[in-house]
Amino acid sequence: MAFSLESIQQAVRNEGLDGWLLYDFRNTNPLALRVLEQPQLAGKSRRWAYFIPASGEPTRLVHRIESEALDRLPGQKRIYLKWSEWESAIESFCGPGKKIAAEYSPMQRNPAISRVDPGLIDLARRKGAEVVSSGNLLQLFEAVWSEAQWYSHLEAAVAVRSAFTTGFQAIRDALTNRGEIRETEVQAIILKHFEAHQLVSSSLPIVACGPNAGNPHYGPLAGQDALIRPGDLVLLDIWGKLKTPGAVYSDLSMMGFAGTVVPPFYGTLFELVCRARDSAVAKVRSAMKAGVGPFGWEVDDAARAVIEAAGQGQAFCHRTGHSIGQETHGNGANIDNLETREERRLIPGTCFSIEPGLYFDDFGMRTEVNVCIRPDHEVVVTGGEPQTEILPILGDWKVA
Repeated sequence: MAFSLESIQQAVRNEGLDGWLLYDFRNTNPLALRVLEQPQLAGKSRRWAYFIPASGEPTRLVHRIESEALDRLPGQKRIYLKWSEWESAIESFCGPGKKIAAEYSPMQRNPAISRVDPGLIDLARRKGAEVVSSGNLLQLFEAVWSEAQWYSHLEAAVAVRSAFTTGFQAIRDALTNRGEIRETEVQAIILKHFEAHQLVSSSLPIVACGPNAGNPHYGPLAGQDALIRPGDLVLLDIWGKLKTPGAVYSDLSMMGFAGTVVPPFYGTLFELVCRARDSAVAKVRSAMKAGVGPFGWEVDDAARAVIEAAGQGQAFCHRTGHSIGQETHGNGANIDNLETREERRLIPGTCFSIEPGLYFDDFGMRTEVNVCIRPDHEVVVTGGEPQTEILPILGDWKVA
């Protein structure tokens, strides 16, 4: 969402706040830079603050030797030189009884948005202000997509989805011709696919077989990766975005078995994670149909309950999903009541993954789709039809 002082102030009022204190020191708070649409501030060496009151004129607080830092933003300029002048200015924003938002998470409930150091919180509270999390505001002004970003996501999703065909076909060809292929070889083939489709990624795709698939964040490294051979279960997790400014990610996972027929044991477990995935999506749809987005923790619970009811709760060792934006892991509400308790609601204009999995010593499996809530509250699963069965890599298969 483009920077709009009027929109921000309206949102601050809607949250029952007196103001939003945006602060950064040497790029420790990239969220503030994103909200204000001021990427050039990342190179500044002195701390700055931008205080947006619920109504009235904002204040730009800048150091004398970098006094131009916030000149692109509206509001009065206040220049400090001494540390005492900085403290006096912060305290003037945060008087007794005021309720001020900052990139802070009480009890460290959401570390992704805890970007302001405790010292600034101490300073803001010294005059009697209450400091609360800006998490809801961040969702509105950092995690909500523009229409251009929505279309960039759809285009990326097509290219990412086709990368699974490329990856599984490479495994099939190698196993047919020479009986094995390294995980890193498949990874390299997927990266060539990215180049051909003008995609970029923050990190390398996951290609994991056998015990490696039992590690949710395994990444193959040359000389330390495994050989994929007939009989192996294979997990591919691929994420990418277009090479255009502001583009957002598509992030998908699929499973394959290096054989002609998938063993029923694997098939039964995969059916379980698919039911958990579908339960989470259904929770989002029912809530949005009722007119109020669910809390992130509620959607996590919906997926986790399915797996726990089957006696496999201990094997599901990560959150159900994460926000998706210009980074693979975005800054909106996550689908989490395990690693953190996500107490933000899912809102229109945002996107997130749903990716339950099961992880054991000798194998692991995951299904992952992206769920987008459109401005009209429609819930859309992107990236093609969700996988319902493990692909038999050496048999008949097609990535729909």
